Amino acid sequence: MRDTDLYRHLLGLVAPWSVGRVALDVAAQRVDVWVEHPAGQKWPCPECGQEGALHDHTEERVWRHLDSCQFQTFLHARPPRVNCSEHGVRQVRLPWAEPHSRFTLLFERFAIDVLRHTNTKAARAILRVSWDEAWHLAERAVARGMARKPAEIVPLIGVDEKSAGKGQQNYVTVISNLRTGRVEEVTVGRDSASLESYYDSLSDKQLAGIEAVAMDMSKSYIAATRKKLADARSKIVFDRYHLMQHVNKAVDTVRKQEHKALGKDSLLSGSKYLWLYASENLPEKHQETFRSLRASDLKTARAWAIKENIRHLWHYQREVWAERFWKRWYFWATHSRLEPIKRAAHTLKAHHYGIMNFFKYRISNGLAEGINSRIETLWKSACGFRNKERFRTVILFHLGGLDLYPVTH
Repeated sequence: MRDTDLYRHLLGLVAPWSVGRVALDVAAQRVDVWVEHPAGQKWPCPECGQEGALHDHTEERVWRHLDSCQFQTFLHARPPRVNCSEHGVRQVRLPWAEPHSRFTLLFERFAIDVLRHTNTKAARAILRVSWDEAWHLAERAVARGMARKPAEIVPLIGVDEKSAGKGQQNYVTVISNLRTGRVEEVTVGRDSASLESYYDSLSDKQLAGIEAVAMDMSKSYIAATRKKLADARSKIVFDRYHLMQHVNKAVDTVRKQEHKALGKDSLLSGSKYLWLYASENLPEKHQETFRSLRASDLKTARAWAIKENIRHLWHYQREVWAERFWKRWYFWATHSRLEPIKRAAHTLKAHHYGIMNFFKYRISNGLAEGINSRIETLWKSACGFRNKERFRTVILFHLGGLDLYPVTH
């Protein structure tokens, strides 16, 4: 078999395309293949499919193809342009590559598989591409997947922020589907506009189909949801993890204040993290010590008891009983004579509606926190991202549930 016939089969070319010549460079470990077509060939318009006469050719272009015999393989061609009576001059669709791509369809499919199962650095070594080429492949795949994504209704969404680097401005907002665990979108920033931009991308039907939104008590996220969703107050569910963070912080503040008042040799010395554990998670080696601390007449012990008690709220099955428990806990916290605990209780009271909405929808950002953990793994494997758009790309590439592959002809 001649080398031109061999590469016609390897490239999967069919009439009117054929291989004109093949050049092998052993020193460079490279094969170059030139593709041509017969003179007088008529071409379908890429817009309407109507056949027309050849107008001219563009300049020669080069596409990277799958390696052959461990040699990097490159396809060369001058894409023809057709003269359509309706749409004017248009470049013909090429059977081996998508428009504006520097890679053949088969290479892109293989590269996506490699990128999905390893980090960018390792993928570069396997594919023998540059950093820019690797990101070009991933960005094209995500753009392709987002364009194909059906405009479906997502009833339950989770909204969470994720650090994209050092500094207060380096954050992205991750919007996830709480039923499927799929990331729906990643927007730059953590202000109101970052969440509004996601809502603006939805149709009126999709917006109306949102039943509940789990989030932390971010004023920006609350404002965006109230602005864009009808009856938003009844749909916002504040995540219990973030609610407990406020109470935990209050307990730690009480400990700091009491430790300062008692002196550095007090019972509280070295006990910071013991008070932040949930009771069932306290390591066994600390249990005896902590039992003694809780039995002592410490303000921190009272603060810890109040903190542990509020955790029972989310165990109730009916909203009416949860409301009764809430009122008892709120009275206890606000009459505790512990200012940090009182402030935390008032903060929760101001967000009472979003706490009680939990009993309608039974959702939290627990799944979103799991997604955050996976995002953290992607972050570490890439040693961080200076470019937030690339951070968005890698999240959607791995966690967006998108159809990333080009369609081979």
